Amino acid sequence: MISGHCECGTIRFEVKGEINDFSHCHCSQCRRLHGSAFATFAGVKKSEFSYLSGKQELAKYASSDTHQRVFCRNCGSNILVSLTDEPDMLYLSMSAIEGNPTCPEGYHIFVGSKAPWHTINDSLSQFDMFPAE
Repeated sequence: MISGHCECGTIRFEVKGEINDFSHCHCSQCRRLHGSAFATFAGVKKSEFSYLSGKQELAKYASSDTHQRVFCRNCGSNILVSLTDEPDMLYLSMSAIEGNPTCPEGYHIFVGSKAPWHTINDSLSQFDMFPAE
């Protein structure tokens, strides 16, 4: 079981499954929304995800035609992003996940627009956009 919460603790969630995708996104939107060089996401099955509390405090933001961002309206914590092209998946912000869950090998996406002041220092796969399916 994977659990998590926003910074203020109002929104709590759990996943009755495992992380099956692990990515580090370097796009300019993720950098602005997370206030960092990149944002790390854990892909989980939507059917295995549920909110335990605070659902009424969720806010949503359509950052593009295909991306819906979900965050806490009280503290601003990023909770997840859903993609219209992948309706059975949710991509949880690793910053909201508790503990040290088991993750598959990660990869970097949108490296073509990464922050010029950041250097990627690992051997994970890198993609200028989304990886080819």
